[in-house]
Amino acid sequence: MAQKKTMMLGTRKGLLVYKKVNGEWHPDASHFLGEPVSYGWVDERTNTWWAALDLGHWGGKLHRSIDAGGNWEEVDAPKYPEGLEVKDGEPASLKYLWAFAHGGTDNPGKMFIGTEPGGLFVSDNNGDSFELVESLWNHPSRKDQWFGGGRDYAGIHSIIVDPDDSNHIYAGISVAGVFESNDGGNTWTPRNKGLKADFLPDPNAEVGQDPHLVITAPSDKNTMWQQNHCGVFVSKDAGLNWEDVSEESGPVGFGFAIAVDENDPNTAWVVPGVSDQTRVAVDQALCVCRTSDGGKTWQAFRNGLPQNNCFDITYRHALDITGDTLAFGTTTGNLYISDNRGEDWKTISNNLAMVYSLFFI
Repeated sequence: MAQKKTMMLGTRKGLLVYKKVNGEWHPDASHFLGEPVSYGWVDERTNTWWAALDLGHWGGKLHRSIDAGGNWEEVDAPKYPEGLEVKDGEPASLKYLWAFAHGGTDNPGKMFIGTEPGGLFVSDNNGDSFELVESLWNHPSRKDQWFGGGRDYAGIHSIIVDPDDSNHIYAGISVAGVFESNDGGNTWTPRNKGLKADFLPDPNAEVGQDPHLVITAPSDKNTMWQQNHCGVFVSKDAGLNWEDVSEESGPVGFGFAIAVDENDPNTAWVVPGVSDQTRVAVDQALCVCRTSDGGKTWQAFRNGLPQNNCFDITYRHALDITGDTLAFGTTTGNLYISDNRGEDWKTISNNLAMVYSLFFI
């Protein structure tokens, strides 16, 4: 894959674009200045840019651009059908736009959005309108076994569409787990065997697991990784079974973001943190950890990263890789980049707002 030279960040104060020029990364443009952009994404099929805004009292807003940010138009954000309830007596309404994914190269115009409170929405017209995927919403586990972690309600933050079979879809839900559909979203099956949720009465429960991000290795769709509230897990059989590959005596465990090498399914990176209420860098020293053997061993890389009095943590969508280049943004507005697979780091900025998402485009 060709190394990408543009980076898009969704931040607490706008959508930021950086470009690599003469070997160095520089700010190129900003959009929605001062507004919280919870997710910035580009549909690779059409080069349509998307921005999800979290405007608090005004709710979630959705914008798209067909000219790489030159002009933006607001489109109607997904709406929960009238009368729908999250739980008995609690009306369902959009709280947050979590993640986007396109519906496959064989489905022009089809795209998905994951939301809080646990709704997956689909569009067949490039986002002109969205409909709730009611088969997942009506799954018998949802009302009693899905719940919020750091937010009030469950949220769909990971959507994976099989590049070889667009009817094969995964949804990662916090807190519920990984769900799989093999029939285009008509039916869904939990895929959480081997995960653990130490906050539940039954840590091995089929539903109630808390993946923070779920991804498929680009070079092997049967290898899946997830950064989880209770550790790092890998699956070698397309999600049927998961293995805990956290460190017992090292920093790798709790965290949000995970990235996988484009050519090697056994190489992955995480940015560890301290769990639950604390949520800061481990020992207040920021590191990025890499495995090259499917999680059997991990290396922690710290060169160029703050090692004293560091309160950074990295959200689930704020770490990405292109070629040998990794970048991540933090909750305290720092942006770091490595050109040698995470072994050495440079600071691009210490002056951003909280970073929600980061993608090379």
